[in-house]
Amino acid sequence: MAPSLLALLLALLPGCGIATGERAAGAEGGATVRTAPPLSDVEPLEDVRGWEGEAVVAPRDELDPVATSPEQHLPVTLTDAQGTRVRVDDASRVLALDVHGTLARTVAELGLADVLVGRDVSTQVPGLDDLPLVTQDGHDLVAEAILELDPTLIITDTSLGPWDVILQLRDAGVPVVVLEPERTLDNVGDLIRDVAEALGVPEQGRALARRTQQQIDAVTEQVARVAPERTGEKLRVAFLYVRGQSGVYYMFGDGSGADSLIEAIGGYDVAEEIGWKGMKPLTDEGLVSAQPDLVLMMTGGLDSAGGVDGLLERLPALAQTPAGRNRRFVAMDDAAVLGFGPATASVIEALAVATYAPGELS
Repeated sequence: MAPSLLALLLALLPGCGIATGERAAGAEGGATVRTAPPLSDVEPLEDVRGWEGEAVVAPRDELDPVATSPEQHLPVTLTDAQGTRVRVDDASRVLALDVHGTLARTVAELGLADVLVGRDVSTQVPGLDDLPLVTQDGHDLVAEAILELDPTLIITDTSLGPWDVILQLRDAGVPVVVLEPERTLDNVGDLIRDVAEALGVPEQGRALARRTQQQIDAVTEQVARVAPERTGEKLRVAFLYVRGQSGVYYMFGDGSGADSLIEAIGGYDVAEEIGWKGMKPLTDEGLVSAQPDLVLMMTGGLDSAGGVDGLLERLPALAQTPAGRNRRFVAMDDAAVLGFGPATASVIEALAVATYAPGELS
């Protein structure tokens, strides 16, 4: 299975690791991260384009397991996303590792947080953030750190590397289940069920997938209440990936995951309009053609550029767009915004409040 587009970007470009848990190095301060009330409790702006200034928002990230230490029905033999047959006899010491921290979050939401023995840098959920790190320099897996924890199962995808580490772990006799790396709204349930299957708790997987979809459906109904219905009235939205210190500027388009997120918050994806597929280096022509009303970003990216002022200075073409002129930027923590796991509904809700009722943020 090929790496996800985001994973490929992180691997190919220096200095592009997702920064989590702290501000990007060298950033001048950083905007205050604010929390969003339930979307059902807010009054949206009459004019969705009638606000200025950045909004840096965090989803509600409290764990809410569907079970408490459920019984694991093992052994199981499964075929992972790469077509590898994997037998899992013991899932009492687990590492669930990916670029977003979604897999560890999923294990915990299944009621099995106590089997996790380590974490990646993106796993920042309270209750899991004190586990030993097994990544370094952003998202590089460290074989020695992993083996020291004596895992009986590793659940991962291709968003972390180097891949030789995975091969080394398999050679050492550790079962490694590799899941689909692509993350969109369409496969949230599949990802949850795949994690649950590897852990021997398929019933809890079905329950969590069902609950997560119900939450997504509920919040998208609320979005429909506050977002313009007609295409011509929707906010024109672009998702930018920025690492200012490295001079990296990308726009995420069709198939990146950002497209389904923009649709979920009731926006109009300008990348689709200009035929922007996957992830491409940003150009002045692309920005001017897109004419976004609103820019979505990762918090680490906005900080790395020196905030809105620094970003507009680095990208003068952005100042020629409605988003730039009105300083309409919504940012969320790098790991959360495109994680597409059990917390997806909270991500959509927080972004929607920041987009349509920014004055309601606390």
